[in-house]
Amino acid sequence: MAIAPSDILLTGRVAVVTGGGAGIGRGIAQGLAAFGASVAIWERDPDTCMQAADDIGGLGLPADVRDAAAVDAALERTERELGTVSILVNNAGGTFNSPLLETSENGWDALYRSNLRHVLLCTQRVARRLVEAGQPGSVINVTSIEGSRAAPGYAAYAAAKAGVVNYTKTSSFELAPHGIRVNALAPDLTMTEGLQRLAIGDLDGGLADGIPMRRVGHVDEIASAAVFLASDMAGYITGQTIHVDGGTEAAGGWYFHPDTGTPTLGPA
Repeated sequence: MAIAPSDILLTGRVAVVTGGGAGIGRGIAQGLAAFGASVAIWERDPDTCMQAADDIGGLGLPADVRDAAAVDAALERTERELGTVSILVNNAGGTFNSPLLETSENGWDALYRSNLRHVLLCTQRVARRLVEAGQPGSVINVTSIEGSRAAPGYAAYAAAKAGVVNYTKTSSFELAPHGIRVNALAPDLTMTEGLQRLAIGDLDGGLADGIPMRRVGHVDEIASAAVFLASDMAGYITGQTIHVDGGTEAAGGWYFHPDTGTPTLGPA
């Protein structure tokens, strides 16, 4: 069967993007809408939620996806207003510095709830509806390169992101007989409002030196991968984590020396 340009289109499908009020989530929501999907944004911040939804002509639902009742309510309203959700992007998350010897139980639990618990809640609820309806679907989990490498000061966050990777694999197997695909995207440094606030100096100079492509990523590049995974173009892809990271994960610590351009491993 030959492929066609229309295979990338998402016309007639309903998508949910959690944490879609800003950053990568907002970029993914815009991308899905641009390719024809009806998009609902589930976001804790009511202001960014409604603004992002207005920008794409979507449905904005202020919701804390860490809470099961909030997920159930958001899904019920999304289905009532847009229809059955067949594309789910579990993007919500967050982190803070928490050195191993100083991490409290409350801090660990907070990072788990922000980065992993909601992946179960949202995937489970949406998948149940799809199975009941006998419809296929695509779940896309946004993890991080920190889920596959050491992250000093962020061990709890990295553990949760690694959990997302394995949950992606296991849920993809369990849901495969129902035609529901589950994949993950693992960005490295990506130009978002948060990164711009944290960055010191030239993003494409200092921070980007460790990236083989020698620049930070753009939210549209993450969105492009999400659109592909949501579409029929990725109909035989499931259980995979795609590193949209400019080659960082593949490099395994190698980088081009910022002064000489020489491939380097370890300190400059």
